[in-house]
Amino acid sequence: MKKRKLGKSRLEVSAIGLGCMGVNFSYGHALDKQQAIDLIRGAVERGVTFFDTAEVYGPFTNEELVGEALAPFHDQVVIATKFGWRLDPETGRQIGLDSRPEHIREVAEASLKRLKVDVIDLLYQHRVDPDVPIEHVAGTVKDLIQEGKVKHFGLSEPGAQTIRRAHAVQPITAIQNEYSLWTRGPEKNGVLQACEELGIGFVPYSPLGKGFLTGTMNENTKLVSNDFRSILPRFTPEAMKANQVLVDLLGRIAKKKNATPAQIAIAWLLGQKPWIVPIPGTTKLHRLEENLGAANVELTGDDLAEIERAASAITVQGARYPEWLEATTGR
Repeated sequence: MKKRKLGKSRLEVSAIGLGCMGVNFSYGHALDKQQAIDLIRGAVERGVTFFDTAEVYGPFTNEELVGEALAPFHDQVVIATKFGWRLDPETGRQIGLDSRPEHIREVAEASLKRLKVDVIDLLYQHRVDPDVPIEHVAGTVKDLIQEGKVKHFGLSEPGAQTIRRAHAVQPITAIQNEYSLWTRGPEKNGVLQACEELGIGFVPYSPLGKGFLTGTMNENTKLVSNDFRSILPRFTPEAMKANQVLVDLLGRIAKKKNATPAQIAIAWLLGQKPWIVPIPGTTKLHRLEENLGAANVELTGDDLAEIERAASAITVQGARYPEWLEATTGR
């Protein structure tokens, strides 16, 4: 597996990481514990060194799974996790944002235990909390870094100005925003530009469009009620039918390259910048192998230009999030 450095930081990771959320949370199909551990360890065996989780995935159970699965490999891997939601103590449901310094500390201590580590490699704020100045958040993580409890600081779904303000207090190693051929906001909202200027790595989540860009879904796909995608405007039957044209584009390029649509979608991201590290998730070993194979798909400048020309003629139908969730991004 090829390696990449996240921006100016010295944090080197596999060119493709593993988003672990879906192994037991959010997509309506949870692996049992041993299957999840086997999948995560299978990724290690195949050269993946970058694993992404969060307190709210479960909540808590995803961190516990990742912690158990990676316990034998701490010297080989980088584990990223996140703080920033307020959880209902009765149900565990997300009931708001909470990045107060004392809450960040509580979550970090709990994550250390669940992950079975002495130090968190990369700690992201999951969403920007409008009630807590980002300088206070960055300052709290800076303290945790000085105390040896955290190595690197990251933000998920911030706006460009927030990145600059936080980075001035504690250098940011990585920004984790949604980015793919059908979610191209980071190119237009100044986030990628800020990362380039400041030397920050970029970690696209949902690089396969939450599964749609793999070519395995269409307007007849039925999503169960506990599948997160069932509330997303982009996953209505009408939107999926309209957006099929983007999957067809990936399929055409894939045929030429002897690859799969998923591999082209990931290779396209890898081809944008050398400091971009996508983190596709999966519950299947053969899909994991397919995703990792994208690192060996060489897209030339001509290929990327062809994809750009074709993609720019396509208008993606449907918002990526419902309004209330979209409101938590880009702050």
